[in-house]
Amino acid sequence: MKSHTEYLTFNVPERMGFLNITPRLESIVAESGVQEGLLLCNAMHITASVFINDDEPGLLRDYGKWLEELAPFDPSPERYHHNRTGEDNADAHHKRQIMGREVVVAITEGKLDFGPWEQVFYGEFDGRRAKRVLVKVIGE
Repeated sequence: MKSHTEYLTFNVPERMGFLNITPRLESIVAESGVQEGLLLCNAMHITASVFINDDEPGLLRDYGKWLEELAPFDPSPERYHHNRTGEDNADAHHKRQIMGREVVVAITEGKLDFGPWEQVFYGEFDGRRAKRVLVKVIGE
């Protein structure tokens, strides 16, 4: 069995944003030489996410609005106890919990085996600094 690992780094200039990372993942699968297997992709920071959905700009805007309604940014310690530690990113932790930590995608005949419209996204909820994503490809 083959195994190939890469670490991607993203630095989103806004506090919250979404990046389609599918082309980079496709490239990593091609570099790995794996024809049949699995790709694991996970955010290595507790205020970032990796998830699968449609690359439709309106949907991504809706996600941002919905997440902000569920867990609004509020740096004060009154709303979130976490911010009493001197942090200001409690909302980002909640947003990551909702959107998820990782995805696993099947590799079939050397390609990511997606359903219609599926793409992989990196979700950032406390941006303005570099964060890593682990990509691991395993298979034959």
